[in-house]
Amino acid sequence: MAHHPANPIPARLLMWQRVREYAVPPSMIETATARRAVGDWAGACAAARIDVDLVLRAVRNRHGTELVTRLRADLRRLAPDLLRWHMPRIAPDGRLRPGLTVPLACYPDLGPTAPQLVVRTPPAWADAGQRMSLALWEGAGDDTRGQPPQRGPRPPLRPRPHPHPHPDRRFRLDLHRHLWDVDRSGELARRCGADEAPSAPSMAAPVRPAGPERSTALDSPWAVARWAAEAEVLLRAAGRTRGAFTVRLGTRSRAVLELVAPDDSHAPALRPLREGLPPQEVAALPVLPEAAARVLPDLELLRAGLVTAERLHPLVAAVLAPFGSAPPVAGSVPEPGDPHRVACRGEVHRIALRDGRLTAVDHDPDELRREELLVALGGPALPCLRAIDAVHRDPQALPAVRERLGHGDVAGALAVVEGLLGPGAVLRDGPLREALRTAAARRIDHGLFRSGLVAVHPAAGSGTGPERGDGASVVREAGAGHRPRLDRRTPAAMRRKRDNRARPRTGLTR
Repeated sequence: MAHHPANPIPARLLMWQRVREYAVPPSMIETATARRAVGDWAGACAAARIDVDLVLRAVRNRHGTELVTRLRADLRRLAPDLLRWHMPRIAPDGRLRPGLTVPLACYPDLGPTAPQLVVRTPPAWADAGQRMSLALWEGAGDDTRGQPPQRGPRPPLRPRPHPHPHPDRRFRLDLHRHLWDVDRSGELARRCGADEAPSAPSMAAPVRPAGPERSTALDSPWAVARWAAEAEVLLRAAGRTRGAFTVRLGTRSRAVLELVAPDDSHAPALRPLREGLPPQEVAALPVLPEAAARVLPDLELLRAGLVTAERLHPLVAAVLAPFGSAPPVAGSVPEPGDPHRVACRGEVHRIALRDGRLTAVDHDPDELRREELLVALGGPALPCLRAIDAVHRDPQALPAVRERLGHGDVAGALAVVEGLLGPGAVLRDGPLREALRTAAARRIDHGLFRSGLVAVHPAAGSGTGPERGDGASVVREAGAGHRPRLDRRTPAAMRRKRDNRARPRTGLTR
């Protein structure tokens, strides 16, 4: 009978372990921190792969000096690498949740129509490079981004396509500035409950989700002990001190809770709403953000021993390190074998980098040329040459290269390839070359999305349509509610996604 570990590591934590390893590389943190320290907030955003889609002079001409002053202060306090560290992600790859508009800062005292500072993620078909964009949302129905001012005192903002331009109520960081504001990063321990021992929630009754997912509602790591304090912050932002709110527990399940207290001098407590509400009223209630509803992944990783404080973001490690961590899990990171020793002709030969290329150093160059000629004529290859060919096509470090490419760290992926094969290597057909080619091709889709040339997925317009005079097919735009047809023109990645029953949006997320 197969042996099963008593306490298997959840797939959710393994995903976050890979995210913390590859999504925000140390080189990005170092460069963004150095530029932010000298006041170059735009350079820090560029280092963190965040496009700035607003111009302060255009915002001043449109909204006045007071908003620009507060907006510039928030931008100078923004740590873009810390923002990328805490952005919502989806399973199983841990990539950024696509098509989001996350509010970072709101200015309600400037009027009900005051703009909001938001960060946006591209749709899934254009997420190559895992880039984000910083923009200003100006109100209901706005899907615009700032542009350099043109002639005239108040230039308009140029419209750009985005699948969800409205700020998301579930994924919001304006109530959690400690997740991106460098001046308030010290609040992380208190807001995530690191300084408190895990305890039962302070509720008058257990949470009963309203929906069909009652049996699995609380299987995920919910920070129930912090819901009362976070709900108080949520309701205070909505202009109330007590009242009802909802927590999204699953795809079709949510808990409707009420924040109550005996009087103002007592700590607030939660209880399920006594009277059921119609679905329309439940949907209109404030939603507890995911950043407050779930346990901080870094805290889970530390307590499980899957990561050490030294491998966390410096601002996060400075706050969570004093609270200790569990001993590292043995064997959680597999040690790669040594690919530079090959058994050849009864001896152990070495393979190393020479003159920028991976070569068999224990063979004479003339001998290698003769063997390569023999292989070209159809003869058998030396074990050393077979090992070098295998490394070029499918190296042992290919999973690490793919992880870096998936999270947009092209420089890190190329550094791994160069360190393994040398800068003068010529890639041969195989999985490694295909992974690099696919990553380069997908960046074109992101460029088309950023330029506004393609507003929807290219496959959304596939199908029969009118033809121009030269015979080329005219791609018709997808109308409202139109479901793209799957045919031979549909990209393979989209076909696999549409055919997969476990969609990424239903995976374990934070």
